[in-house]
Amino acid sequence: MHSVTFFKILRMNYTLLKVVTTLFCLLCWSGALLAQQTFTVTGGIKAPDGTPIIGATVSVKGKKIGTVSDATGTYKLKVPGDAILVISFIGYLPKEIPVNNRTTVDVQLSDDQKKLDEVVVVGYGQQKKKDVTGSISSISSKSIMEVPVTNAQQALQGRTPGIDVLNNSNKPGDEPRVRVRGTRSLSAGNDPLYVVDGIPFAGTLNDINPQDISSMDVLKDASATAIYGSRGANGVVLVTTRKGKMGPPEVTYNGMYGFVNTLGRTDMMDSDQYLAMKREANRASGLYDDNNPEASDAKIFNATELANIKKGINTDWQKLMLDQGWQTRHSLGVSGGTENTKYAVTGGYFKDQGVLKLQSYERYNLHVSIDQKIGKRIQVGASTLATYSMRKGGTYNGMTASLKMLPIAAPYDDNGKLITYPTGDNQQPNPLLDYVDGNRVERLSHLRFFNSLYGEVTILDGLKYRLNLGTDVMQNNYGLFQGKKNTDLLIGGGDATARKEGQFVWAYTVEHLLTYNKTFNRKHNVNFTGLYSVQRQREDTSTAAVRGIPVEWQEYYNLGQAANVTGIGSQLGTWTILSYMGRVNYGYDDRYLLTLTLRADGSSRFASGHKWGYFPSVAVGWNITSEEFMKGAGGVELLKLRGSYGRIGNTGIPPYATQGSLGRYPYSFGNKGVTGFQPTLLRNPDLTWETTASTNIGLDFSFLKGRISGTIDLYKQKTTDLLLQRFLPYSNGVDYVLENTGTTQNKGLEVGLSTVNIETKSGFRWSMDVNMFLNREKILALGEGKTQDVGNGWFVGQPTYVYYDYKKVGIWQDETAAQVYKQHQGEIQLADVNGDKLLNDKDRVILGTPQPKWSGGMTQRFAFKGLDLAVVAFARMGSKVKSDFYSTYNTLYGRYNNLDVSYWTPDNHTNDFPRPNANQERPNNYNTLSYFDGSFFKIRNITLGYSMPDRIMKRWQMQALRFSVDVKQPLILAPYRQKYKGIDPEDVNTIGVDAPATWMLQFGVNATF
Repeated sequence: MHSVTFFKILRMNYTLLKVVTTLFCLLCWSGALLAQQTFTVTGGIKAPDGTPIIGATVSVKGKKIGTVSDATGTYKLKVPGDAILVISFIGYLPKEIPVNNRTTVDVQLSDDQKKLDEVVVVGYGQQKKKDVTGSISSISSKSIMEVPVTNAQQALQGRTPGIDVLNNSNKPGDEPRVRVRGTRSLSAGNDPLYVVDGIPFAGTLNDINPQDISSMDVLKDASATAIYGSRGANGVVLVTTRKGKMGPPEVTYNGMYGFVNTLGRTDMMDSDQYLAMKREANRASGLYDDNNPEASDAKIFNATELANIKKGINTDWQKLMLDQGWQTRHSLGVSGGTENTKYAVTGGYFKDQGVLKLQSYERYNLHVSIDQKIGKRIQVGASTLATYSMRKGGTYNGMTASLKMLPIAAPYDDNGKLITYPTGDNQQPNPLLDYVDGNRVERLSHLRFFNSLYGEVTILDGLKYRLNLGTDVMQNNYGLFQGKKNTDLLIGGGDATARKEGQFVWAYTVEHLLTYNKTFNRKHNVNFTGLYSVQRQREDTSTAAVRGIPVEWQEYYNLGQAANVTGIGSQLGTWTILSYMGRVNYGYDDRYLLTLTLRADGSSRFASGHKWGYFPSVAVGWNITSEEFMKGAGGVELLKLRGSYGRIGNTGIPPYATQGSLGRYPYSFGNKGVTGFQPTLLRNPDLTWETTASTNIGLDFSFLKGRISGTIDLYKQKTTDLLLQRFLPYSNGVDYVLENTGTTQNKGLEVGLSTVNIETKSGFRWSMDVNMFLNREKILALGEGKTQDVGNGWFVGQPTYVYYDYKKVGIWQDETAAQVYKQHQGEIQLADVNGDKLLNDKDRVILGTPQPKWSGGMTQRFAFKGLDLAVVAFARMGSKVKSDFYSTYNTLYGRYNNLDVSYWTPDNHTNDFPRPNANQERPNNYNTLSYFDGSFFKIRNITLGYSMPDRIMKRWQMQALRFSVDVKQPLILAPYRQKYKGIDPEDVNTIGVDAPATWMLQFGVNATF
């Protein structure tokens, strides 16, 4: 019975199974039919703030079906019922949405901070890279933070073509020299214009915390810089600070601590080497008798020195003066926002303690940014950058005295007290005296508030009005006190001195912008920008210097009690620029691009009739990849040809220069001393702008889905109406008058390349950025028909800075041959250029230039799961450099210590350096010993980081946590360093004797909550 029932149930279940299976097949078949059917899907695409996105790409995943959103952000597309839509646009995260047989699919995209790098800031706006017609280089916040820097300018070095960045010195707080496509002006400024959040920023970027910067865009050609008119000739650096973004509050902390050490020490002589050199110097002058060395030593060394020689004193003064420095940086920020309100607040602290005790730089930063949307048409925002910094020892140079000091000198007496004159020579005070509290005090305090505010109103669809308001307030207070025991006063003598300077700067910028952006018939895109702006700056400075401070602990805080006033002065400088600007961008069918710009600037610096300058530019672009014949070219995403021409200016002169100036002079009148005034600078009301005409041709490309991308640029610039001094006869009573005369030229090649070399499914990625550029400067004219100005080192047909001197060919080895030129054996042999058996000015030649033959940079990035490694390198090849070390510390005289060099003796017939001579304070033609190959290759930084896994971050309720180790400047390969025992050839024109080059080992942590 039970078995029959069981089989009945089994048959029933089998029948039910067949019915279910049949129904399932019918359902799948009908679904497949529906999926195969196509129908039209429409919808709108909006940004996080609800505004429509124009030009967003809408495609079907896995199929070659797609379209773009129109001027209202709406799209229409025929798709299968089972399609998955992929919506993307630059600056937003792509989104995948299943259609599910719907006919309407609306989409709202989310911000993608990484993709924002593909949007380029062009001045008074933004553009997609494919629409840019000018030459612009962009540096992201990630690239900025890949190198530990004091200021953001240092982050530009080697990161992008055409930007030449050189360190002026290694003192804490010093700023590098930045040149965009070379040097144009001979006497006016060559620094680029910095614009922060749309407002011109006076000075350099030392006041900004690099971690507050979102991106830096460098405008290089006339099409890009003409929008800034009279201040665009030297390039423009646009700095965009971090803004808030929609989302819950995000808290970030970034901290680091680094140990700073010298890259090496100047190779000076030790005691034995110094004694041998001084004896040889006196031997050469006939003052040393080797047959009676004790008596000879008694003649050339004083009692103190003789006593120290017997004691075997061998002091390393550099070791006493230099110590390990350190750097620390901390930044704490919070950001977030809603659809209507976005905010970001960051506080920062930075300190750099130099390897010289008296040198340091300390900075506090506060950055506040807020953006508020009011209704659908109005948006306002404000950004504040507040900075307080303290720099100590800005002009202090402890290396000068320490390198000169003799190694046979003892720094301390038997009681451990500093000896004032360790050698008994009153021109060689103990350099350690400067380290005694109160002997030398130098401080520069700096307070700055830089504010930018804006209000934007959407008048009509595509038509907007924007008001930009910027204010800039700066207060600088400088004080220098030098006590009686300060080394400078111990050499010159005299009572304690003090100096105090004050500077107050107030500036404002008001800009009215009207923009119109519209697409007609889906092919004609027009973007217009109109500007009216006023910028004004007022600078008030004062200074006072005294001698004879009665109570030294008062330092420079009570100058009225001093015995003598040695200097007093004050100055007021005010200038205004009134500007009008118009720019039209036109694009046809995403293929052909045209940019027209005209700016008119009126400057108060110039006299009537010359106040206004007009700076036009035109640029065209051709998106080759948008052409029909390129549709089948697989692997080519971007191929754009662009060209530009324009004229841009350089104000070049300080306020009131056209008006001339008078100076107060004492003279005798009627047997009485009286004072009067006489001209110190003749007025020239005809002074006008320096103007640069610039031509640029460029190619932008991207292949293999962005795995290979880059730019190539060729340019030529001609700068006319250079401001130069025309010297006058002495009978005029004035040496010179300023005139617009002279012409220079710059032309060059720039190549930038970015690649993704390896990217595997296991998570390993290797990418690379490489750039190379060369610039050729040339003086075309100096005015008045002159072909050279030897005093300034200017020569027509040569770069703007050259080394003009005699050429050293060796050391005279034969007395008879040397006598032909009235020289002696063992002295420097110079090249007889014209072969007339005479050595005179006609034998001076151009030895070289600091301008390199080419420069380049490279960044290698490796990542595998949580590990990341970045190596940043920089090279400068083919330049010449002058080293003060080989002139100042290579006297071969014996009074001061000397570089450890191979010098000529009767037993050492070297061609390197001349024979020491006690009758000469320096060798004849000693400057010829100072020129070296300035080429170098540097690894600027190596960073190794580790990011904690996501599973741990979720457990710790954190978004990210990264630990890092950096080695800054671990390697320098250079002839000056390896061959000639120098330390670092990087400097501006001349390697000065100052704080030594350093390297740093840094440990850091980055946390996001």
